Amino acid sequence: MPILEQVLEKYPQAVKLVFKNFPLKNHKFAQPAAIAAHAAGKQGRFWEFHDLLFKNYKRLDAKKVKQIARQLNLDLVQFEKDQKDPQIRALITRDLSDAARAGVRATPTVFINGRLLRNRKLPGFQSMIEKELKKIN
Repeated sequence: MPILEQVLEKYPQAVKLVFKNFPLKNHKFAQPAAIAAHAAGKQGRFWEFHDLLFKNYKRLDAKKVKQIARQLNLDLVQFEKDQKDPQIRALITRDLSDAARAGVRATPTVFINGRLLRNRKLPGFQSMIEKELKKIN
């Protein structure tokens, strides 16, 4: 089971996952992929699309994105329209700005209550989460 799913399973009431976009500048298809994931999200399929993008990150191009959209049975006309939505672009721009202010330089980067998590193995998550929970209890 992926680490974030383990964390959410262990702390279902205490942990909330917030995803922020950080398309890498050195990956020429990262920005269009982020836009496509949010377009899929408008049809309730963000995470499935996101996961398939990462699974295929070495082969990403417009053809692969469309193939993923078909695989997820998205309404392709709506999907293509949503990829042009300026609100999606604005969201990604805002996330990039937030990341710059927070000092994010790579993906994935994890913060817990605004603090950078350096040990991204399960014990690292647990240790930091437990420390944060003690502060509020």
